[in-house]
Amino acid sequence: MANWLAKFTTPGLAFLLIAAGPADRDWASALRDDAQALHDLVKQNHPGPVNALDPGFTDCNEEALRTALDRAERISDYPGYIWAMRAYISAFDDGHVLLRSTEAAPDLAVRWPGFLTGYDDNGRQVVRTVADDGTVPIGSELVQCDDTPAAELMAENVGAFRGRWELLSQRMIHGGRLFMDVGNPFVSRPDRCVFSVDGARVTTTLQWRDISDKELADRFGATGLRFSPEIGARTFDSGTRWYSLSDFDGEPESEASKQLTALIADMRSDGDAIRSAPRIVLDLRGNGGGSSDWSKQIARIIWGDDTVESVESGSDYVEWRASAGNIAALDEYRQEYENSPDASQDVRGWLDTAVTGMQGALQKGEPLWREPSSAQSPSSDSAGTSNAAPQGPVYVLTDWTCASACLDAVDLWRSLGAIQVGQETSADTLYMDIREDPLPSGLSKVGMPMKVYRGRARGSNEPWTPVHAFAGDMRSTENIEAWIVNLLKQ
Repeated sequence: MANWLAKFTTPGLAFLLIAAGPADRDWASALRDDAQALHDLVKQNHPGPVNALDPGFTDCNEEALRTALDRAERISDYPGYIWAMRAYISAFDDGHVLLRSTEAAPDLAVRWPGFLTGYDDNGRQVVRTVADDGTVPIGSELVQCDDTPAAELMAENVGAFRGRWELLSQRMIHGGRLFMDVGNPFVSRPDRCVFSVDGARVTTTLQWRDISDKELADRFGATGLRFSPEIGARTFDSGTRWYSLSDFDGEPESEASKQLTALIADMRSDGDAIRSAPRIVLDLRGNGGGSSDWSKQIARIIWGDDTVESVESGSDYVEWRASAGNIAALDEYRQEYENSPDASQDVRGWLDTAVTGMQGALQKGEPLWREPSSAQSPSSDSAGTSNAAPQGPVYVLTDWTCASACLDAVDLWRSLGAIQVGQETSADTLYMDIREDPLPSGLSKVGMPMKVYRGRARGSNEPWTPVHAFAGDMRSTENIEAWIVNLLKQ
């Protein structure tokens, strides 16, 4: 089924603007209350606590709570609260267990030392952007800070609060955060760092200073070279049919949903010409997920109904945690679809089946409801084709941000013969489909999965590696298209 709130996972500058907050607030109590609430929500609604194949899940939840409660005795401001909560979330090593600040959360400008680093293609931490008065040249390699090697420092100061640090995508996306002082009381801010500059070692004493929101966004953007093209279609002079699919938002009234609906309608009417193209590119740059139904609709147009139906679904079956909270969440989605004239009838029918099935399991005291195979993966109301086959190669272009329903798309399209190019994707666990809940303090909301895949071909937290890796600037569509055209000539 669709990964409803996967946009929740899209990387960005979340949690960079941190504030001390009102001096008279009891931040320790706020942390204790929210940590306990997070623990209880996970225990009551997440599939993990009742998943016999994940025996360490409950211990992880309990240990993370103990750590948060211990930290509550040592904090006195909002940074202490938010970073303790982030560490709790990160303990699950799951991109679908999420925390985001509400409008009630305070904010304060970040400090920086006049430069930011990021990872290069060889896994080195190098300077990516420098202030006008900066003394560390762009391209300098970070060796260590305060006698701590660069890799270890990154893992302690950034990775421990982001989770899944073994993933290349996490390191590439968040590498620019090392030299952002966001008031985290559980890390040591570097004072003296050693860089390799043209083969020589140079020691620099850091001079921390304020940075404006706008400059921070620009500087951080330079550390990862992320790009999210507008949803749409192009035909190049070479004949390449290029489809930019940077968002799979499943909300019927969202702008992305409307754009995708129009794009897919155009693809259906132009199906024969698309399949006759010398090559097709399905561009997923910037796609953090949403609904997996979009990728199935596109697959049916390009490869045909029969072919899509013949490939494996990607997993043996799906089980949902049968809880009152999860049922209420799906029922709310069902009401949204009932009130949207453009919503898929298949999705509406699936929601009816899911709500009824989970209610039945809950009444019988069964913690998990097994989704029937006939109800899995609802597809478009409009049929694709029964005997279509693309005449040229189909490429799926990915970057580090590809997660959740974007990964579902890569799963499906690769199984149909698409050739993955670009960058390694992100990854997800076997827990999917997020619901959202506010925490007692009013400062944060938490998102967590409701279902678990059984027998998924791609393993837990296993990324997709491209068949052909692109080492250039991923923001240049024209350069990537020219590179793809030349792939068959190599």
